[in-house]
This record gives sequence, C-alpha cells and structure tokens, in this order.
Amino acid sequence: MERIGVFFDRDGTINTEIDFLTRPQEVQLIPQAARAIREANELGVKVLVITNQSGIARGLITESDLSAIHERLIELLRREGARLDGIYYCPHHPDYGLPPYKKVCNCRKPQTGMLERAAREHKIDLRKSFVIGDRCIDMMAGKSAGCGTALVLTGYGNVEREECVETGSVHFVAATAYEAWQFVKQEILKRHKNT
Repeated sequence: MERIGVFFDRDGTINTEIDFLTRPQEVQLIPQAARAIREANELGVKVLVITNQSGIARGLITESDLSAIHERLIELLRREGARLDGIYYCPHHPDYGLPPYKKVCNCRKPQTGMLERAAREHKIDLRKSFVIGDRCIDMMAGKSAGCGTALVLTGYGNVEREECVETGSVHFVAATAYEAWQFVKQEILKRHKNT
C-alpha cells in the first residue's frame, strides 16, 4: 500500500536558519517543530527531511560533518518523542566546488529527485503527500512532484512569501512548521473521511 509522506525542509523549517550550519552544536530546533513531527508519527504518516546542502560542494563541510549534524538533529527530536523516517540531502551545486559535487543534478531543489527517491524507498504516493518548507524552491519541488505545499514564515519564509505566492506553488502559508502541520493534518483527515 502506498503511504502518505510529509517532507520537511531542514534549515529554517525544523531547525533555526544559520547560513551554512557546519557543526552539530549549532542545531537548535524551532519551537514546536518536534511536536509537528511527533503528531505526524502518531498519525502513521511517513516523515522525511529533504535538504539542499551545497556547503559540501563549496568545501565548507564534508559528508561526514553532515552526518554528525543529522545525528544531533535526530537526537534533539528523539528527546521530544519525534522520529524521522529518513533524511535526504543534495550535496551538489551547479556553479561551485569540485567534481563530483560541482554538477547539474536532479536532486537539488527545486528539482524533484529527493522526493522521487524517498517515494520509491518508502512506498509513498507523492500525489497524496505534502512538502513543508521556508523557501520557494521547496514549494516548487513539491508542486512539480504533485504534492500539497505549505510555506512557513520561519527561516526565509517571510522574505520569499510574496514570490512563492506569485508562482502559484503554495497551497498554504503558516507561521511555523507546527501550524503548517495542522493544515496538512486536516487535509489528510478530510480525505480519509471522504474515502
């Protein structure tokens, strides 16, 4: 059976936006983000992170550094009873760095590669799923993949809101990931009721 997935952007959505977060101790959860993930876990929805990490291409961090950052994120969420089913990241950039990281790829948002890979690996129906993020690229990736989209005003959301709405890629605008999750939850429950 294909499942519903909720795909969260990382920086500015789950944890505080820092330009090129490079150390585990810099990870700080945005208030109630863990609660959103925990409630999604409880509803039986797959929760995945999709994040562009061009800091790898730029030589600011290694994939090993990123792994330590993600371990810290997982631990902070675990302390609040929340669990991620997977983390997908794009280490590439089309203009910066050295091969194999300097390249045009299909995984860097707004491309849909991370969403498609996660959907395959977790048997997720993208047309029944949702993307929550703070950037237009998150919304565009979600829309292109057939997902519902919710823009949060944490991170870059306030700055990019107008552009995101103008592109028609946003279904809902929320103050935080928790508020976005409330919208997503209502949509899921409404659909379930109608089936």
